Amino acid sequence: MTGSYGPLVADLIGVAVFAASGGSAAVGKRLDLFGVAFVGFTAALGGGIVRDLVIGSVPPLAFADWRYAVTAVVASVAVFWLHPQLYRVRRTVLVLDAAGLGLFTVTGTLKALDANVPAVGACLIGMLTAIGGGLARDLLTAEIPVVLQREIYAIVALGGAVTVTLLVRLGGANLLTLSAAAIGMIGVRLLALYRRWSAPVAAPPPLP
Repeated sequence: MTGSYGPLVADLIGVAVFAASGGSAAVGKRLDLFGVAFVGFTAALGGGIVRDLVIGSVPPLAFADWRYAVTAVVASVAVFWLHPQLYRVRRTVLVLDAAGLGLFTVTGTLKALDANVPAVGACLIGMLTAIGGGLARDLLTAEIPVVLQREIYAIVALGGAVTVTLLVRLGGANLLTLSAAAIGMIGVRLLALYRRWSAPVAAPPPLP
C-alpha cells in the first residue's frame, strides 16, 4: 500500500471527514462561512502538519500539495451549505470524527514507519496525527477537547497505531488489513460513545 495511491486516497478521505467534522462543529457554534472553512481546515490538517514537522517532512503536505487544502475547504463549505439536511449536527460530528480518527491513525502511522521512525515513536506519531485535528477543532469552538475528557478517544488511536505497526513489522500490512484496522477503530470509538465507556478520572479531594 505504501507504494501506491492508497495512502494518498486514504489521507484525502481522512481530510474530508475531519474537515466535515470541524465544519459541523463550527456550524453548531453559528460561525460565518470563513469561520466554518477555517475550523474545518484546521481540524482536517492540524494533525498532519504536526506529523510532518515531527518526521522532518517539510514543507508539510498541507502546504506542499494543493489537493489537501482544497479537499478540506470544499468539505467544510459543503457542510456549511448542506447542514440543514444533516440529521443532528452533534451526531454527525461524532460519526465523522470517529471516521477521521481511524483513517488518520492508519496513514499517520504508515508515514512515520516509512520515514524510518522506530516502532514506539511511530505509534505516538500515529496517535498525534489522529487527535491533533480534533484537539484544534475543539479549542477553536470553545469546547473542552475530547481527548482530555473521560471519553475513550486517544486510547483508541494509540491501540490502532500499535496494530498498524505490528501489521507492518509482521509483513501483514495490505489494503484489506489496514482497512480492517481503521474500521475497527471507528467501531470501537462509536461503541464507546454508545456504551458511555470512559477512562478513569481522579477522585475529588475530600471536603475539609
